[in-house]
Amino acid sequence: MTRAKAKVDFPVAQVRRFLEPGPIVLVSSHWQDQTDIMTMGWHTVMEFSPSLVGCVISAANHSFELIRNSGQCVINLPTTALADTVVRIGNTSGAEIDKFSRFGLTRQPARRVAAPLIAECHANFECRIHDDGLVERYNFFIFEVVKAHVAPTPRFPATMHYTGEGVFMTAGKTMRRRALFTKGV
Repeated sequence: MTRAKAKVDFPVAQVRRFLEPGPIVLVSSHWQDQTDIMTMGWHTVMEFSPSLVGCVISAANHSFELIRNSGQCVINLPTTALADTVVRIGNTSGAEIDKFSRFGLTRQPARRVAAPLIAECHANFECRIHDDGLVERYNFFIFEVVKAHVAPTPRFPATMHYTGEGVFMTAGKTMRRRALFTKGV
């Protein structure tokens, strides 16, 4: 049995270090003649069917208006092989540069949305806005994944998780507990 651990006070503004919900993703968007890529860590799976993903996108981000106006985007899942590129994308503005060209990424056409897929990413999830009721107040978009593209290998890719202040963790080893899992797959 695990023993209780002594705790110390911790700054509440830094709890994201422990609670970031998922891997860092690259969100590609397109509206009229503009295309952008942003780095994002604030997202959460909300429902399985339809497949809903909630995302916080700052109104100060160039992608915000592109996504709001088009009603769509692609959530691209990079692996740790793209770590430096992911950080550099997050530190530049698509209002000033073409991030695909600057960072040597390959645009691929999506099937259900106008935003491009990023070919170098392990997975690409084409999304449409499902509910924008929380955008005005919290910059929180609820997307429905309408098409998914995933590389067959590796089955569990090495992904990055942001802990704040320029520090990332990588996804660890997998653990199987199927014998304890009582709900249907």
